[in-house]
Amino acid sequence: MMKKKLTTALSLTLAASLMAACGNESSDSKAADDGAYKIATVRWSDWGDDFLKGFVEESEKEAGIDIKWDVYQNSEWGDKKALLMAGGDLPDAFLGSIALSDSDLAQNASMFIPLEDLIDENMPNLKAAFEADPTLRAIATSPDGHIYSLPKKLPMRPVAGNSFFINQKWLDNVGLEMPDTYEDFYAVLKAFKEKDANGNGDPNDEIPYGGGAFEYLLPFGLPKGSSPQVSMTMKDGKPVYMPTTEEYKDGISWMHKSYQEGLIDQELFTQDESMAEAKRIGESGSLVGVGTGWTPDAVFGPNANEYVQLPALKGPDGERYVMTDASIYSRNELMITSQAEDPAKLLQWADQFYTEDASIQTFYGSFGIGTEKLDDGTYKVLDVPEGESADIYAWTHSFRDFGPKYVGEGFNEKVSIPASGGDGLKLELDKEINQYAKEEFPNVFYTQEEMQRLNTLNVDLSAFVSSMQSKWVVDGGVDKEWDQYISQLKQMGYDEYMDIQNAAFKRYQENLAAAK
Repeated sequence: MMKKKLTTALSLTLAASLMAACGNESSDSKAADDGAYKIATVRWSDWGDDFLKGFVEESEKEAGIDIKWDVYQNSEWGDKKALLMAGGDLPDAFLGSIALSDSDLAQNASMFIPLEDLIDENMPNLKAAFEADPTLRAIATSPDGHIYSLPKKLPMRPVAGNSFFINQKWLDNVGLEMPDTYEDFYAVLKAFKEKDANGNGDPNDEIPYGGGAFEYLLPFGLPKGSSPQVSMTMKDGKPVYMPTTEEYKDGISWMHKSYQEGLIDQELFTQDESMAEAKRIGESGSLVGVGTGWTPDAVFGPNANEYVQLPALKGPDGERYVMTDASIYSRNELMITSQAEDPAKLLQWADQFYTEDASIQTFYGSFGIGTEKLDDGTYKVLDVPEGESADIYAWTHSFRDFGPKYVGEGFNEKVSIPASGGDGLKLELDKEINQYAKEEFPNVFYTQEEMQRLNTLNVDLSAFVSSMQSKWVVDGGVDKEWDQYISQLKQMGYDEYMDIQNAAFKRYQENLAAAK
């Protein structure tokens, strides 16, 4: 009994100290913010408070409100969020999808207010965006029909996601043309392995393919996207679980053949990211022939100038496939709590973010700092100061990926951006392959009960799929063991898992149809 009391006392002391730390996150307390709105937001890192200046300050003045910001770092947000939600001393709003997830909102539903009526009355810009782009409304509509958070559509995003990059210097050294089909790709990897492709005199140090497993399987007809449900995709207009498809089985079989012949990194399933990165960016020269990622500089560092984007390969079905980028749309960008005394005023402020002028500024930085609006109505993303990263500069001076935003079709064509790296380079690369992007599984909404079951089911399903994938690639046996594998997935709840996915997808389709 004494131990229990002591544990309780210690827990209460710890909770009190952490709550005090939460309260000290901002120099202004709720009591001191008489007449001000309190908004909590989360950042990946401590980049200062310049992101709250410029456009954001001007938007507050335009709306006639004063906002006191509580800025948290992601590394500490988990503990502080739990205490904040449990304590009930909530801010008026949370900004940014990194702050609260669908699960957070569902588990604390009574703390947040539905917004659809308030949007109709106070947000003409967002209403216009809903009418122009029904996906925006569909993605924000919860299973109960209400809208509890504001959505976004990001500017300057590619259609395709991660790409293959191939070492052009190696390709020249082995005397081969750029591969066009999957068979060509296999022949190139074999030449990289057998012909001292990097030309350093050591015929055994080349790693022909050093990318990820799913990316290798793309030519077999698996249009993988960046949806939160990463193992889900679409086939013939219907949701499918990729690791149960015939295309997946055929791809694994080919991958085993390539692995056996040393064409794939032999440590693919055992190394961590730091080990893989060391092989890609070695200062002594390139060791990897083909890798995957956002841009060559992001993947290969000092060796990036040797790499070019691999064209979308033609697979066995005659189609070409690329990974798609699902992060253009999301929800949970502004959630208003039941503590807010005048939510309409907050939404009037937030409505200013749903213009093209605002969206470019809250993505790259305010006019005169990160961006510029030209006399002809087009936009320019400014060069960053010498020695600075374009991506970090944008995060320092804007909300970047988070917060309300909307740009219409064709917006990207109105923006000039340095193409030497970062977003500018990615958009140039995207032009070469985006025509091959296929329909992907959307960012659907689950009920609280569905989320709980999916979380439980996914633990077993994902672990089993991952273990069998590595086993089959390394040791083989996918054809012989496939039926038993499917049977085991069913015993683990695969059918229930797909029932939930199909129900969520059906609701999404219904919301999309209703919004049109």
